[in-house]
Amino acid sequence: MDEIEGGILSAIPPAALNLTLTRSAIRMEHSQTWAIDKSNPVDDLVICIEGEGRYLIDGVPRTMLPGDAMLITRGQRFQGWNDGPAVYRGVAQHFTLEIFGRHDLISQMELRPHLRLGRWPLLEPLVRHYRQSAPPESVTLGQHHLFMVLLIAFIEDAFLGWRGAAAYQPEGADALDLAVMKAATMISANPTLPDIAAQAVAAAPYNPDYFLREFQKKVGRTPRKYQEFKRMERAMHHLESGMSVSATAAEVGYVDPYYFSRMFKRTLGLSPRDHLRRVEKSRHGGLMRLDEPEQAAMLERE
Repeated sequence: MDEIEGGILSAIPPAALNLTLTRSAIRMEHSQTWAIDKSNPVDDLVICIEGEGRYLIDGVPRTMLPGDAMLITRGQRFQGWNDGPAVYRGVAQHFTLEIFGRHDLISQMELRPHLRLGRWPLLEPLVRHYRQSAPPESVTLGQHHLFMVLLIAFIEDAFLGWRGAAAYQPEGADALDLAVMKAATMISANPTLPDIAAQAVAAAPYNPDYFLREFQKKVGRTPRKYQEFKRMERAMHHLESGMSVSATAAEVGYVDPYYFSRMFKRTLGLSPRDHLRRVEKSRHGGLMRLDEPEQAAMLERE
């Protein structure tokens, strides 16, 4: 089945994020003679491709195996070595991820620091390409964009929740924007949970009525309608992957497929079957809904 959109960062506008690769990628190739003991002033994502690496991160032991990813946050002391017979190969990338151009987003999240990437069969070729294509002394545009894919994949797997006490306390518009983004990400990551919209509003540190108005102003929908929209977006993916209307309805939490079809049309403006016809048309050179204004105008004249 196709990957379903709607993860932790999906509701954050791209323009609000600023990813910086602070040095070229480290193409790890470590024998038994390798040993390291240091800390970095920036975050470091390490991905193992082959072999086995041993670490102590602030004194906590970790073992890296193929498909494993590990986040070493800024300032953490890490010691590493290879005591196995095979060469330990992988890639490490130093980076910062800021929101509003000045605040560390990673520090806002509670993340599992070490895990096996859930989509490793898909990601392994990308990681190998990232490692192989990395220039020794510079950062390319392609590297920047490819690392964002890998970082998002790690965050999606590692995310446990938003921190209650952040490393920084934004004020004014920044604080409100961040609260809206956190609420939107909670909803988009879990759109089939019945009470997720209410939970997201309750978690925001604002008067509920005020926050509802600001959410609608910034997102364009109320939290409840945004949840329904993300729910139907997920349904679109299921339908396009070949799942029947009835099976899709059940997958996104509807017992009655006829009621699901009505809600789908109310939310997206066309029935599930009409959506599939539009998708099939686009595969043969037709135009998809929600394209550029000129294309949308052509669709209206159909």
